[in-house]
Amino acid sequence: MKNLGLTVKVVVLFAILCMIPSCAINPVTGKKQLMFMSEAQEIAMGAQYDPQVLATFGLYQDAALNAFVQKIGNEMGAISHRPNLQYHIKVVDSPVVNAFAVPGGYIYLTRGILAQLNNEAELVGVIGHEMGHITARHSVSQQTKQTLGQLAVIGGMIVSPKFAEMGEYAMQGLQLLFMKFSRDDEREADKLGAEYSSRISYDAHKMADFFQVLQKMNMSEEEGGVPTFLSTHPDPGDRYNSVNQHATAWQQKLQYPNWKVNKDSYLQLVDGIVYGEDPRQGYVEGNTFYHPELKFRFSFPSGWQFQNSPIQVQMAPADGSALMVFTFARGSSLQAAADSTLMGLGVTVKEKQAVTVNGLPAIAAVSVQTGQDQSTGAQVSNQLLSYFFNLNGSFFVLHGLTSSQQFSKYFNTMQASMKSFAKLTDASKINVKPDVLKVRKATRTSTLAEFFKTAGVPTSKYAEFALLNNMELTDQVQTGQMVKIVSK
Repeated sequence: MKNLGLTVKVVVLFAILCMIPSCAINPVTGKKQLMFMSEAQEIAMGAQYDPQVLATFGLYQDAALNAFVQKIGNEMGAISHRPNLQYHIKVVDSPVVNAFAVPGGYIYLTRGILAQLNNEAELVGVIGHEMGHITARHSVSQQTKQTLGQLAVIGGMIVSPKFAEMGEYAMQGLQLLFMKFSRDDEREADKLGAEYSSRISYDAHKMADFFQVLQKMNMSEEEGGVPTFLSTHPDPGDRYNSVNQHATAWQQKLQYPNWKVNKDSYLQLVDGIVYGEDPRQGYVEGNTFYHPELKFRFSFPSGWQFQNSPIQVQMAPADGSALMVFTFARGSSLQAAADSTLMGLGVTVKEKQAVTVNGLPAIAAVSVQTGQDQSTGAQVSNQLLSYFFNLNGSFFVLHGLTSSQQFSKYFNTMQASMKSFAKLTDASKINVKPDVLKVRKATRTSTLAEFFKTAGVPTSKYAEFALLNNMELTDQVQTGQMVKIVSK
C-alpha cells in the first residue's frame, strides 16, 4: 500500500454488455467481424481502466524506463494495423513475469518481466505481441464476454456499489493481468509481434528465445501466476518454432542490413530495477503486515488470504465468507473521516464510539446493510465492523464485512486484527531494502558458475540467476560481458 495522499476516485466502467453489436472490418484480417463496441467506445473504455490498473499495481517509478517503453510503443504503433490509435505503454510495479493489454491502446509491462528480459529485441517482441492483441481487437472481444458490473465480492453477499468498489478495485487489475485469450488469438498475436518487431528492424528471433525462457520457468500459481505468453496458450515449443518461422520470413522479405538486438543498452536500462516483492510497499511476516514507509503494522487471521495493492489491503478466509479491507480514509478530522466514509458506503450505523488502540486515537463502529441477492432476488443483510485510526495526522480504516448470520462468528477475529493496529517503531522492520537487479561486467573469461562465485552469489541462487540471464551454468562468460545478478 502506497501513500497516495488521496484515495483514487473510482471510475465507473461502461455497461459493455448492453451495447448494440454491429459489423465492422477487422483491421488485421480485413474481414467483417461482429463488434460489441465502436473504436471510440474502446478508447474510452481503456481510458477508464487505466486508473484502476495503476491504482491496483502502481506505476513503477523509473522515468527513463517508462520513457523508453513508450518510445518503442510509438515507433511500433506507427507501422501497426491501427496506426491512428494512440498507444500507452507503461511499466507497473508488480514482480510477476507478465504483460497485458486492455482495449483502446493500453499495454502494461510488469517490472518482473523487464527483469527477466535480456535485450531490447525481446522487449520489443513482448510489446509487439500485446499490441497484436489490440490491433486485432482481441481484448475487445474478451471484455464483452466478461460481466464487468458484477458487484458481489464474497459468495452469497450483496453489498452496496461503494463498498463493492473497495473490494473489487484491486481485483479488476489482477483479472486483467491474467486475462486469457484463445489459442487462435495468441497465435495471431505471436505472428503480429514478429511482424511489428521486424518492421522496426529488431531481430524477432529473440522473441522466440524468450518463449524458451518462459518454458524453463514453468511458472506456477504459487510462484505468482502464469505468464501471459503461457496461460492457456499454444505449447511454448510450438510457439518457439512458429515465431522463428515468422521472423525468418519477415527478414527475408524486408532485407534490412542490420537486425537490432541491443543487449548491453537494455541491461544498462534495467540495472537497479526492483526484483521480487518490494517490502517498502508493505510486507508480511507470519501473520503480521508491516508498512515501513507509512510506519504501521497490524495482524490478520491465520489461514486468511492476503492481497496488498497501492490503495488497499484485502484479507479473506479461503471460503470467501468474510472480507477485511484496510485503506485510507479522507476527512478534515478522524470523526469527519469516519462519518463521510460510512455515509459513502450507504450503511446504517448502529454503534459508534471513540476508543484508543495502542495509544492511537480511533473510532469503532458497527453498521448494517441490507440488499437484494442478484441471483435469487432474496433480501440479505450484512454487517460491517469498522475501526478508524489517526496515525500522525493520517487517517486509515480497517473494515470487516460478513453476513449478519455470521457476524458473531467473525466479530472477535476481525476485532482482534483491528486492535492490533499500531505505530511501527522497530528499526529492523522499517529499514528493509528490496532486492534489486545489478548488472556486472566480467573481468575475465570463465564459466557462468565461476562468475557467480566470484561475484559472491549464494550457490542456492545459481540456477535462478542462470535462468535470469537465459544461460546455463556451464556457459562461457567472456571478458567484458554483462551479467545480471540480484542483491540488496
